[in-house]
Amino acid sequence: MTRVFSGVKPTGHLTLGNYLGAMRRWAVVDQHQADALFCIVDLHALTVDHDPARVRRLSRQAATLLLASGLDPELCTVFVQSHVDEHARLSYVLECVATDGEMRRMIQYKEKAARERVRGGSVRLSLLTYPVLMAADILAYGTDEVPVGDDQTQHVELARDLAVRFNQRYGHTFVVPRATSPQVAARVMNLQDPASKMGKSDDSGPGIVYLLDEPDVVRKKVMRAVTDSGRQVVYDRAAQPGVANLLEVLAACTGGNPSELSGVYETYGALKSATAEAVVETLRPVQDRHRELCADPGYVEGVLRDGAERARAMARPTVDAAYRAIGLLPAAAAVAATADIGVTA
Repeated sequence: MTRVFSGVKPTGHLTLGNYLGAMRRWAVVDQHQADALFCIVDLHALTVDHDPARVRRLSRQAATLLLASGLDPELCTVFVQSHVDEHARLSYVLECVATDGEMRRMIQYKEKAARERVRGGSVRLSLLTYPVLMAADILAYGTDEVPVGDDQTQHVELARDLAVRFNQRYGHTFVVPRATSPQVAARVMNLQDPASKMGKSDDSGPGIVYLLDEPDVVRKKVMRAVTDSGRQVVYDRAAQPGVANLLEVLAACTGGNPSELSGVYETYGALKSATAEAVVETLRPVQDRHRELCADPGYVEGVLRDGAERARAMARPTVDAAYRAIGLLPAAAAVAATADIGVTA
């Protein structure tokens, strides 16, 4: 069975873009067709200035929303990255295979470092090296496929390069993963800036619909969405990005086609109203289930505990093999256990 790995970084509240672009597919498709792992990658949230209490709160919220979106712990593995030591163990080994040049060519590092230099500041070393940790996230589980957006493809390519390089130097240890672009997914743009993705770390609140926004808040944000000059509702991403974004959101929520939907509405107001109601109805079952899960925090904790145990059991053999391959001496307990197994056999 194909193994799939995906992660959510707890750096902000999850958005409609996260749900339509990834989470819904994880629940409807991936967990049924693959050996799927879904991880709250909290270690990645430490690469920038952060409030520790907020990271913990957002990590729990993200886990709860993943379950509320339809992930079933009987069908997939849901866990928190920092609960499985193998991620950090493997990350250092892969740092010993990666190069400084590879890290500095990473687009996100270059962009964030440049912004900080303009401000007269500097970035944390972890921001430079976190793509290696992301590679460890993927390679530790023998992952075959990593469903990602265009902005993350470079990181999966790094994971592939490190896997190939390690295998060539030290013996075959890792599965070489591949990035996949899910066919059933929507790219949701910021309602106030249709040229930018609706990101959970964005500060532009009015343009972002969060999964836990109240229905009236959702309606207000959608009704205030930026449109375009002219009055005709036409699906043209280049000429009318604002209208196109609304049509794509409406299509993703209703299962329709943006081009066909453009002929249904005569005014921007009618399109916005229909889109707002479609979003409210799409989020309603997620919010209802989220409330149920929040009333039973012990259930979520149990899912994460069991998920971490399963993830650890999957990752440890591969990470231990990488340690042996690169030349590290096995721990005494591991040596004894291996000897015992040999004697018993």
